[in-house]
Amino acid sequence: MPTAAKAERILVLCVDRDDDLGMKAGINTPVLGRKENVNAAASLALRDPEEADANAMFEAVRIYDNLKKGAKGKEECEVATIAGSDLEGVEADRQLVAELTEVLSKFPATDVILVTDGYTDEMVLPLIESRVPVTSVRRIVIQHSKSIEESAALFSRYMKVLVENPRYSRMILGLPGVLLVVLGVLAFIPGGLKFAIPALGVIVGAFLVLRGFRLDKAAQNFIKWIREYSPPPFTVQIAGFSAIAGILLILVGGYLGGTAVANVATTTADPFAQVPRLIGEFLYGSTYLIAIGICVILSGRAVRWFFERDFRLWRTIVIVVGVAWSSVMFVQASRILIDPELDYNTLVYAIVGGLPVIVSTVLTVLLLRRRYSSFFKETKEIIEDFEES
Repeated sequence: MPTAAKAERILVLCVDRDDDLGMKAGINTPVLGRKENVNAAASLALRDPEEADANAMFEAVRIYDNLKKGAKGKEECEVATIAGSDLEGVEADRQLVAELTEVLSKFPATDVILVTDGYTDEMVLPLIESRVPVTSVRRIVIQHSKSIEESAALFSRYMKVLVENPRYSRMILGLPGVLLVVLGVLAFIPGGLKFAIPALGVIVGAFLVLRGFRLDKAAQNFIKWIREYSPPPFTVQIAGFSAIAGILLILVGGYLGGTAVANVATTTADPFAQVPRLIGEFLYGSTYLIAIGICVILSGRAVRWFFERDFRLWRTIVIVVGVAWSSVMFVQASRILIDPELDYNTLVYAIVGGLPVIVSTVLTVLLLRRRYSSFFKETKEIIEDFEES
């Protein structure tokens, strides 16, 4: 027995990619249903009678009515309007896809008749076809009178936009005005017109650089940031200042170590044969300042953790002590690299003596952490350091 053919479900879809419906009329999309679309189109037309999207919505409703008359129960029809975003581009396409998915969940269409108001809206055709077949595209073109009066009115309206809108007036009026002023000034200078072309090139080039790299926007944003800047919390300032001071100390230490290496390398016939000595010279000249810089950075963080009652204070204290004592070992090792004939007992004492210092520091931190645990607040981050097994 042959099965009955599945009834077609036709969706008349109007697309407003730049979201004029939401920006001008304040209507949330998607708009589903004949009555809802008529009310939305009328609201948009009342706010902007020249808006083409309102005419596209009325055309979608007209197509829907014609389909309803000719269907005679054989087809199911519905009309809907979806909108993108005034940002256009990827954001608008993503919004359109989301609203189309919402419409199809309420009315699972088998065919779509697309109604748009221009070529920009037809850019979404592949997005719609990837989800439901599009059987027809109807593009609405607003008919204008060809009379001279209306053409003059339209031209004057565009000229008004170019003059009053700062976005366009800077380019259309500002740049030519600067060029004319420069030419006028050069005309009063004897022999100044021979510099006209270079001057125009500099002005036009500077304008293109400013606009091309958006330097004017960057300057405006920087000025806005200065006006609206508010200092960070006191603890953050301490950590920031200590970080800057520590980085300066590390850079100076690296510079001193590099200078010591350069002095030795210039007085040595074969620098590659003196690699251990060069390493020793660098460590001897830079270790203490680098270690002090690291300790300054960590100390600033420790102060911040203390005021913020953060358990990471204890871990930072242990690291500061470890870095400070390690600098002593590196300096003693660098002396042996510079002069292998030196006694290495000092290096051994530094290493062996450092072990009880680190162990006692860890034990002291554990006791203090347990004693003052009520002072510190729990954080979302789980810190496993010093946790008992």
